Amino acid sequence: MDRENQFIGQSSAFLDAVERASRAAPMRRPVLVIGERGTGKELIAERLHRLSTRWDEPLVIMNCAALPETLIEAELFGHEAGAFTGATRARAGRFEEADKGTLFLDELGTLSMAAQERLLRAVEYGEVTRIGSSRPIRVDVRIVAATNDDLPALAERGQFRADLLDRLSFEVITLPPLRVREGDVEVLAEHFGRRMAAELHWEGWPGFADHVARQLEEHSWPGNVRELRNVVERAVYRWDSWRDPIGHVQFDPFDSPWKPYEPATRRAERGAGQGTSGSPAAPTQDLDAIDDLRAEVEAHERRIVEHALGRHRWNQRQTARALGLTYDQLRHCIRKHGLAERNDAD
Repeated sequence: MDRENQFIGQSSAFLDAVERASRAAPMRRPVLVIGERGTGKELIAERLHRLSTRWDEPLVIMNCAALPETLIEAELFGHEAGAFTGATRARAGRFEEADKGTLFLDELGTLSMAAQERLLRAVEYGEVTRIGSSRPIRVDVRIVAATNDDLPALAERGQFRADLLDRLSFEVITLPPLRVREGDVEVLAEHFGRRMAAELHWEGWPGFADHVARQLEEHSWPGNVRELRNVVERAVYRWDSWRDPIGHVQFDPFDSPWKPYEPATRRAERGAGQGTSGSPAAPTQDLDAIDDLRAEVEAHERRIVEHALGRHRWNQRQTARALGLTYDQLRHCIRKHGLAERNDAD
């Protein structure tokens, strides 16, 4: 399994998770990988396989959420010809394909209870039985499973088999989200930016403007490393000049003044369902922590102006129009906040 992404980071939380995976790799026991979307669960599974004694055997990947419930068992355990409608010939399942190697089960929490029961037998006895057959098949498979669900909570509610959870949790590796990986946003952004610049055949890497670097650090990154990669690569390819630091970044690719119109009634319904906290304009800072209103307002104004200048390539007249300011008002803001005046395209 070739991957463009690599293990890049320097925070202790991230390095501890990678070290735990390295120590668990030589073991034959199952491993659970827990983490939010985009944290690199599949990369950890690959590391567990490549550093094990099974490294030259198959690494078979199955996303449990990608198949309808009626097909999951046939996909995992195989089927004989005529076992169900459409089964015109016998087919080996993922367990047989992964024999002597590793089976990576992504989105484990979406498995049905029936599939969990069959999986438990496969893990406990090393045997699988194809659908439509009564003859078990011996397999030697190391299980690595991943999820972003709280499996112990699901087990308490009877939505996940507790005995299967016991079998799979010999080792549990929980990957830290990007927002707590101190210093890693800068390292990853530089890596993805340089790689995109090389793909575009730029003659050099200009880096990020100070206000963009600050925006990257302050973003909460709900999509973690995958989101960061998309944001950085999009910013680089949209930037016209490789000589100037990247001056604009767009976190939401769907943000546009020409978004399809949404009727007011639907907006009201959606707002009522989400509450006021769902508004994109809601402040993310703890309001109780604000002890200097003037400073907070000034800082917020500076961020808005910096972002708008970068978005409009420091064309001050376009920026002023976008912000609803006169040219002189914008110039006043630039001087007041000590923003660098460069790329003046007026």
